[in-house]
Formats: sequence, structure tokens, C-alpha cells
Amino acid sequence: MTDSVSRKVRLGVLISGRGSNLIALHKAIQHGKLTNAEISVVVSNRMDAKGLKWASDQGLNTVGLSEESARKPSLRDHAILERLLHYKVDFVLLAGYDRIISSTLLDAFPGRMLNIHPSLLPAFGGPGMLGRAVHEAVLAAGEQESGCTVHLVTDIVDGGAILGQTRVSVLANDTADTLAERVLNAEHQLYAEAVQNYIHRVTVS
Repeated sequence: MTDSVSRKVRLGVLISGRGSNLIALHKAIQHGKLTNAEISVVVSNRMDAKGLKWASDQGLNTVGLSEESARKPSLRDHAILERLLHYKVDFVLLAGYDRIISSTLLDAFPGRMLNIHPSLLPAFGGPGMLGRAVHEAVLAAGEQESGCTVHLVTDIVDGGAILGQTRVSVLANDTADTLAERVLNAEHQLYAEAVQNYIHRVTVS
């Protein structure tokens, strides 16, 4: 990124649902906690995702994929890549995106795609470990703490280099919902911090 000093880093955010981490990232930029960056486009594999409407209401560029293209991995990732390239995205942030990333996207953004996962990886990661399923597994295992992890996205699901973690205690009376709420609050703080640190490290190196 030879022109990183003269312009803001362009972020592309992928979502599937309400986009709470997207909202947190946007607020972090507005409040100066995530600096020298802007959200160039928000892409969802669901056209009815609540986060997509929120982003549109904020004046952000949005893309909702059709049901047909979103269902077929090859079509989906080619469509996403086309939009990310159109908006000249530098880094891709997964924010509650519930699909596995293929080589189509990985090869286009090597070392420039980040994800936040609702557990202390490598524990409770991998295929099928999404959302509520993660918190249910943590409780079933009798863990005394959980948390969240920001990591690089690679061809190994949840297996990329860890960029940051926050620990969250598991309480005696926790349900999957109450644990999820506290972990999500931690995510909202951690993601912007980890993104800021990583972008700075990459762009100045």
C-alpha cells in the first residue's frame, strides 16, 4: 500500500445478520478509536440482513447478494470479490459472516482478511462453531471462562494467526444467551483495537 499515508485504509465488511460488530466498528471510526480507516462497502450474503439496512441508513455502500448467488459458494465468492475490488478495498473484515471463505477471496486478500470469533481460539473453533453453538459448547464443557478472538482468515477454519483475545468469565447461572451477550460486548471492544493495531503494523512495514 504505497499510498497508505495519503489516504484512508478502505475496509470491506462482510455480514450475515444484524451487524452488531459492523456497528461497533463504524462507531469506533466515528469516535477516533479506529483511525485512518473508512468502511468502503458492506456486503451480505442475505439481502434481508438487518445490518445491511442499518449500513444503508448510515450512507454506507451496501451489497446484498441474491438468494441464488449466495447459495452457491463459487458464485457467492466471485460476486463478493467483484464488489470488493470495485470499491478498492484494502482489508476485509468478517463481522458475523456465517459462510466459509473460499480460495477465491483468500487469494485476493492474503494476510488482509480478519475475523472475530466468540471463543478463545483454538478452543471451540472450526466448522459448525458459529454463534449460539459456540456458547452452548462452552457451557456443556464446564469451562470457567470464554471470550473472543480476532484472527487472520486462512484456508483452515478459525485457524489463522491470532491477533487479539479478550477473556470473559463464565458465571454459575449462565445460559447460552447470557454468555453470548457478555462475549458480544467484549467483541465490540476488541475488534476495533485489533484491526487498528494490525492495519498500522501492515501499512507501515
